[in-house]
Amino acid sequence: MNQKDINNLAGDMQSTITETVVGLPAEPKEEVSISRRKMLQAIGIGSVMLAGSALFPKLAFADSELQSKDDQKLDKGAPSSMLQVANVQALSSIPKGQLKEGTLVYVSGYYSAGDGGSHIVRWSQSSTAQANGGTVHQSSGMSGGRWLTIHNGVADFRWFGIFGPNQNADDALDAMVNDPSIHRIEAHTDLNFARRHVFHRSHIELDFGGHTVTTEGIELNTRDNPFGAVLFFQGTQAGGNQSVAISATIPEGSDVLEVSSASAFQVGDWWLARISNNSGGSAQRELDYLVKVTEIISSKSIRINYKLGWPLAAGRTITYTKMNPVFHCHVRNMQFVGVPVPHNPSASVRPFETWDQIGSNPVAYEFAVECNVSGIRATKVFWPVIQRRYCSHYITEQCELINPEERDWGGTGYLTQQLNVLYGHVRDCNTSNARHLNDFTCAAYSMVENCHGDGDDYGPFVTHGQYEHDLVYIGNSGLLSFANSGTTWGDSAKRITVKKHIATRIVANKRLTDLTLEDCYAIVKEGLANSGSIWANVDGLQMRGCTAENMITLSKGSSLSKRKNIIDSSSFGMLNGYEIARPIRANTVGYTPINGDLHISNCEFFNVEDVNIGSLNKLTLINTWFKGASPTTGKVRVGTKEIVIQGGGFQNCGFVLTGAWDKSTTGNAAQSVTLGGGAHFSGTNGEKAFFKSTEAGNAVTFNIGQIVSAAADEDTAHFHIEGTGNRLHSIGAHFKGGKYTADDGGFGAGNFFCLLSCVEEGVDRTSLPAEEGDTIKHGAAYNMIF
Repeated sequence: MNQKDINNLAGDMQSTITETVVGLPAEPKEEVSISRRKMLQAIGIGSVMLAGSALFPKLAFADSELQSKDDQKLDKGAPSSMLQVANVQALSSIPKGQLKEGTLVYVSGYYSAGDGGSHIVRWSQSSTAQANGGTVHQSSGMSGGRWLTIHNGVADFRWFGIFGPNQNADDALDAMVNDPSIHRIEAHTDLNFARRHVFHRSHIELDFGGHTVTTEGIELNTRDNPFGAVLFFQGTQAGGNQSVAISATIPEGSDVLEVSSASAFQVGDWWLARISNNSGGSAQRELDYLVKVTEIISSKSIRINYKLGWPLAAGRTITYTKMNPVFHCHVRNMQFVGVPVPHNPSASVRPFETWDQIGSNPVAYEFAVECNVSGIRATKVFWPVIQRRYCSHYITEQCELINPEERDWGGTGYLTQQLNVLYGHVRDCNTSNARHLNDFTCAAYSMVENCHGDGDDYGPFVTHGQYEHDLVYIGNSGLLSFANSGTTWGDSAKRITVKKHIATRIVANKRLTDLTLEDCYAIVKEGLANSGSIWANVDGLQMRGCTAENMITLSKGSSLSKRKNIIDSSSFGMLNGYEIARPIRANTVGYTPINGDLHISNCEFFNVEDVNIGSLNKLTLINTWFKGASPTTGKVRVGTKEIVIQGGGFQNCGFVLTGAWDKSTTGNAAQSVTLGGGAHFSGTNGEKAFFKSTEAGNAVTFNIGQIVSAAADEDTAHFHIEGTGNRLHSIGAHFKGGKYTADDGGFGAGNFFCLLSCVEEGVDRTSLPAEEGDTIKHGAAYNMIF
């Protein structure tokens, strides 16, 4: 209700009003009067406080004799009028004779009337609550009785005389947050906090109104503690725990878990469920979340509000700890400025013992449900702006981090780090020159959208690889790095989808299963190593509409997917000496060869100088082009066992067949090449051949169909084949210019060479093997030769 409504209400009511000010006699006026109860009902306590001194010169609460019978019952024994004082000091000086149970006083301001600290208080004769200068006031010279602030659950730092950062706001914060009758706290000025607060309550919202929060003189944090924030909301243990060794493997996707005794669980309970770690790393746990019990299935099983992203093998142990989470603790609209921290030239050694205890950060949550953060804009932080662990169903939005104090020390310089979280949503956030914008560690079923990082060489968007799964990124910008923190955590993630993203690098080459990239663009940044590149694990990899200006490099570190590896409608620039598919080299996760298949369609590889397809069992290229950087480069070394090219083709490029990628371990170097579908090979290249096999011991089978092969000069071979055990079968191909080189290819004696129904225009045939029986046929009787 606004002031106009209040005045209209006053004009419509018939009765007597009494205006009373401490120290002055009351003068009855022939005006309107309403009961205390009806006034509070009509305009709400919040409106009374907002109306302030403008309201009470016109209206005061009516004498009890004018109230309705219902009101008299409610207000029996209460004084008949409301007092008004100018400030809190005057409140404490009200004469003892006027301190009757239920006396109401409008305090016009904290220090002076109209300064914003106005509120209504009520005298409680029996109260012995600790006076705090805001919601509880003590009268001078009296040990018993208190003035208690009347409110509708919304509190204000100004009630406590906090009007700016010159006076620390810590005591006021504690008084309000720890008052269960308060559900919202508002700041209307800048504030300074000098303590790190831990709260265990629920259903509280802190809105700082866009004002600046500083931490000048803040106490030291504990060592290595990102949860030592100004505001830390933390759930507590509820006293129950049990462990169970899994009797049978729990499959991926299950929401039913085995327990030792379901009698300890109730629907609606929250438990921390943690699987014992794998032997490969101390933090390798596929299940480590705060979950809610939704059904008791049997005496030995429960249903939870989470579907497993990974199977849990029989024999491993799940430990359950009952928790009382905090709920609905929201923080909003803050400009946060941290404190300076001395520069540290080392990323692993403290320059002095308390170095990492100096810095400050605004918000942290642990064991929290539906706790949202919005509108925090921070700078000079040390630990993450928003730190979360064991959280569920939350939103972080419209937050910003610019120029943190530290970003080289592990865990510092983040906008938000989220450990062991479910159902999170991060949106409309940005960072500048930070370490990470969004860090997920052991996270699942969460989304990041419309978030952007500049000065992003450290990687705004990362996961640690602690078995994250089912994450979605939409419409973001900044370097991506998934599952890339080391084997301690597992190097593993599953079902990550990225859409409409621009980044200097996209790094997803560890044990990342079912990665989906759509409309992603990796751009070159001068001075950043490997910028403009996409590195990906070929285990259910699917890419559509992507561009990498400077390289795509593929490897395989896992074999869990049930879907095909597909790259479609994408474009990739090539770097000289780099690898499209990793060869056998070191047994390091992210750098191992691909022992599987890859389907590439409607794509282009451009600026080819000398690159390597060092593995793959089968490579299928549909309407895909390889384009050389110049007529003297264009070399693609290929160790793929089976190559299929349908449509597309080469421009100033050629494939150099190096033998099967795993020949050193299998002893079999055989490769096959199948060409057709109107594929077109043109120009020339540094190897002077579109297809070349000269490796000793290599054995290649060529199946050539409807293609066009047009050499730019007489020295360029349509195929250059040497060695033993080769085979070639071509039907319906069209060859223009250039030459064939196959007289040293080991044809005959069980190996065949057949050109049938082909069209040749000006091709040098002098290096073809001599025709021999039914195994070597290529003459004019079988082809059209011009």
